Amino acid sequence: MLKGSIPALVTIFRDEAFDAGAYRDFVAWQISEGSHGLVPCGTTGEGATLDSTEHKRAIEICVEQAGGKLPVVAGCGSNDTRHAIALTRAAKEAGADAALHVPPYYNRPNQEGIYAHLAAVAEAVDIPIVLYNVPSRTITDIAVETMARLAKIANVIAVKDATGNLARVSAQRAACGADFIQLSGNDDMALAFNAMGGRGCISVTANVAPRLCADFQNALLSDDWGMALRLQDKLYPLHAALFSDASPGPTKYALSRIHGGFSAELRLPMTPPSEASRAAVDAALAHAGLT
Repeated sequence: MLKGSIPALVTIFRDEAFDAGAYRDFVAWQISEGSHGLVPCGTTGEGATLDSTEHKRAIEICVEQAGGKLPVVAGCGSNDTRHAIALTRAAKEAGADAALHVPPYYNRPNQEGIYAHLAAVAEAVDIPIVLYNVPSRTITDIAVETMARLAKIANVIAVKDATGNLARVSAQRAACGADFIQLSGNDDMALAFNAMGGRGCISVTANVAPRLCADFQNALLSDDWGMALRLQDKLYPLHAALFSDASPGPTKYALSRIHGGFSAELRLPMTPPSEASRAAVDAALAHAGLT
């Protein structure tokens, strides 16, 4: 179901409002460039600042544009279990194919609390669940043993692993089984991640370079490691530049550089990237042949 290049989509704002028309066009472009799936309303999509109406509408637009041809994995994470369930129900009603869930942030539960939260979501809504392990943002970490417990729940099918620990791929493969889908949450590690048993990447860079990222993942999926390495070298500066300041600021700036009418507007507490970050993005876009 899930594989390849899956952009974690930015959300487009104009004059502080969700720009549904521009977002629809952006999603359509992502699809036309060969992306293998779509993730609306995640971290890169500034999901924490979307109200419930905007959240559902963004998912609906992705679903409408995808037309059943590629999966839509809706960001539904929350540190409030009841709210996480409500977001997941709304995502299912909007037509999402799966829901993406982080362990609770700020609350900092122990492993039993992490398990109980994610299990409650999976058991409350009949939709495939993709775990999102990103300790740099949540502080909490889904331990391998906890993930193995969660993987026994029928609709917990995958993980987006942003731990930055490549050894986790092998450990989770052993604990959860070869059929449990592992997707990289770090663009710069995606090549090695797939070599160790991963199936793709939920990608920030794919917002800006969807065709190159899709070609990169297609090379990995067909075991063309030489081509994958060449594309890795082409994309690596962009992977780094897009995190040279608080994300998704550099990504929205990059999109405004390659699409003249793209609004780079962010919602507080996010602010525009620094001059140094913009310079890094400019250089990386040129290196990738995008400008």
